[in-house]
Amino acid sequence: MKLGVLALQGAFIEHIEMLRKCGAEAVEVRTPEDLKGVKGLILPGGESTAIGKLLVSSGLGKEIIKKHKEGMGVFGTCAGAILLSKKIINNSQTSLNLLDIEIKRNEYGRQVDSFEADLAIKGIGKFKGIFIRSPIIHSVGKNVEVLAEFEGNPVMVRQGKILACAFHPELTEKPDVHKYFIKML
Repeated sequence: MKLGVLALQGAFIEHIEMLRKCGAEAVEVRTPEDLKGVKGLILPGGESTAIGKLLVSSGLGKEIIKKHKEGMGVFGTCAGAILLSKKIINNSQTSLNLLDIEIKRNEYGRQVDSFEADLAIKGIGKFKGIFIRSPIIHSVGKNVEVLAEFEGNPVMVRQGKILACAFHPELTEKPDVHKYFIKML
């Protein structure tokens, strides 16, 4: 199965390595043409404002929305989750408006406030979540399933063929979250 990782900015190399660890064909996506034949796309962590601007200027944003409507799965981690959301609290930055959640950027704190937390993920089990300048998901729509929580807030959610998490599964040794995404497809 051919999977893509948005490679405009952020932690895309780690996602590619994790997908290859799962036995998937992983390609870097920088242009709309790079999405050809891709069954699922990962939007990595990074700087959501910068990635959002690049999605607009490259034409990738419109193409991702189109391909998702045609059946392509999408998985956003940290900044990627922000970019997928329908509402970014106290911010007017670009969003793909695909995932029915309200999210607030960097709400777990600054870089120096980064932490790890033990999570119980539905369908996966125990998993160590790595939170770096992570957003908090404040609310989810009725068609969004919460797969994991931390301190009462959703940190991993699913809506159809969209998966999103506020943490960085690509920075762990365990490919479990990436395997979950592949099974979704």
